[in-house]
Amino acid sequence: MCNKKPYYITTAIAYTSRKPHIGNSYEIVLTDAIARYKRMLGYDVFFQTGTDEHGQKIEMYAQAEGCTPKEYVDKVAGEIREICDILNTSYDKFIRTTDPDHERVIQKIFKKLYEQGDIYKGSYEGLYCTPCESFWTESQLVDGKCPDCGREVKPMKEEAYFLKLSKYQKQLEEYIEENPDFIYPESRKKEMLNNFIKPGLQDLCVSRTSFKWGIPVDFDPEHVVYVWIDALSNYITGIGYDPDGSSEQYKKYWPADAHIIGKDIVRFHTIYWPIMLMALGEPLPKQVYGHPWLLFGEDKMSKSRGNVIYADELVKLIGVDAVRYYLLSEMPFANDGSITYDTIIERFNSDLANTLGNLVNRTVAMNNKYFGGTVQEPVAAEPLDDELKQFCLDTVKKVDDAINIFHMSDAVEAVINLAKRCNKYIDETAPWALAKDEANKPRLGTVLYNLLESIRYIAVLIEPFMPDTNKAILKQINCDCADYESLKEFGAYKAGTQLDKAVPLFARIDAKQFEEELTKMQQANAAKEQSIEEVEEKLDLESIPKIGIDDFDKCDIRVGDVIACEKVKKSKKLLKFTIFDGTGERTIVSGIAMHYQPDELVGKKILFVSNLKPVKLCGVESHGMILSAVQETADGEKLQVVTIEGMPAGSQIC
Repeated sequence: MCNKKPYYITTAIAYTSRKPHIGNSYEIVLTDAIARYKRMLGYDVFFQTGTDEHGQKIEMYAQAEGCTPKEYVDKVAGEIREICDILNTSYDKFIRTTDPDHERVIQKIFKKLYEQGDIYKGSYEGLYCTPCESFWTESQLVDGKCPDCGREVKPMKEEAYFLKLSKYQKQLEEYIEENPDFIYPESRKKEMLNNFIKPGLQDLCVSRTSFKWGIPVDFDPEHVVYVWIDALSNYITGIGYDPDGSSEQYKKYWPADAHIIGKDIVRFHTIYWPIMLMALGEPLPKQVYGHPWLLFGEDKMSKSRGNVIYADELVKLIGVDAVRYYLLSEMPFANDGSITYDTIIERFNSDLANTLGNLVNRTVAMNNKYFGGTVQEPVAAEPLDDELKQFCLDTVKKVDDAINIFHMSDAVEAVINLAKRCNKYIDETAPWALAKDEANKPRLGTVLYNLLESIRYIAVLIEPFMPDTNKAILKQINCDCADYESLKEFGAYKAGTQLDKAVPLFARIDAKQFEEELTKMQQANAAKEQSIEEVEEKLDLESIPKIGIDDFDKCDIRVGDVIACEKVKKSKKLLKFTIFDGTGERTIVSGIAMHYQPDELVGKKILFVSNLKPVKLCGVESHGMILSAVQETADGEKLQVVTIEGMPAGSQIC
């Protein structure tokens, strides 16, 4: 054990705002498959996952639930961990950022960085997104809104502590250039360097005073440690880092071999986190892999559409290993994957029931039928056998090559392709025909041995992806030779082994029954999601800037008569309105073409902001903004222009 090479792998820690749905479960299954594979190769693996439990949003969710923040995160963290367990993930540590040991070390880290001058006190004046709990500069906004979630931001000024990112910019840039595999894949590295690092890093706000649910800065208790230091540092606090003297476990496993994270948080893990480590004088992780997202059809899962489903519920429908298989096989390496219930059924019935399950079932059944379950010596080889043997050996290499570069779907596909090759071998050799002639018994025994040995290869290689299926196959072929080393040469399976009975591995899914059960679950989830949706609506409202009466008085809102309207050339969204404003005509361009035909509003009295600065939209100069109301519905966004009756054009709204 002590001679094994250490391998430390982590997921991002899940935020405890709510129970994660099936799309969030991809990362833990992906990381588990890598960890299991490395253990199979003989590494001393430490696999860490966990939960991020502090912040303003948690305070708000807890308030809506009528409980304390700690009670709220205890509940959600329990749900997250339960899903990890249901998915049969083999994590070695489940860290929570409310763990006393973590909180204690975070306070030490913050103090150390402050005392050595890498953290300083100042004040933050910027644009703040409440749902994301993030500050942004004007240049970082997208269409004037939060670049992460697209919601409104509001001006905010707050006393805060800052981490000197700018001090380490050159050092970080040089490190990334000198370690080309640090950020993976290449596209993520280019994005970080060109879009964030080279344009210049601004110092990072690392404390907050506007909420209390966080780890207090022990030397300045009005402040709590902000998410960056608190959450990111879990990767070292979880294995025993301490500024006053780290544990042997930390010295053994750090630096991490791989952080497995979503593509949306690559910036935090490849800029903020490395700079924190540089400031602490600690080595950087060897690699950060930013994986793509798993989408739901072409859209994200939506509460309003009633299609939310969770990993634990999908397990009830198709089983643990089928969920794991689907998540790993459907996610491309560089692009977002897609989950639909039609493809779940299709892949299950085709790959698992027909290809893999049928192969094992009929091979074991034939050996039981023709030889009483006793595995025969392969004494009658033919050239055709060599092709199958080589396919097995090649599959081992394909799986290894794919997993080493995180091409997990390619690794899974390689194993399923081996099962397909075995089924083809059955067709080529026709064991049922050989069984008709006693003289062909040696050849029949050889064919079935080759199939059983190939199935052993499949069972061993599939363990990281489908551990329960691995056990079920090995039980049916009664094989105790299941280590990775045994795959180096074809023929390790022992002749004379007595097989167990043939039991189907996967029963085909009935689409109608699946749909009925799914509908029941989604209906039950609709009620669960309602309170969460209300909280999120509140977060949206909280993100709207608060203004005084003086600010409102600056807006000149008036009644206007719509004289004419036409589509703007080269635009699908814009309509050009001619408005009589009481003194004359003006042109206003409005992005409502998806909701109104040009002639629908002609003759109506509308409300518009008359004192906006003119702006050119698709070459047309607009002098104002038409007021509309927007509502999110199950069918998408519903928009209605605000109209008024009985008031002459030019009347002012006050």
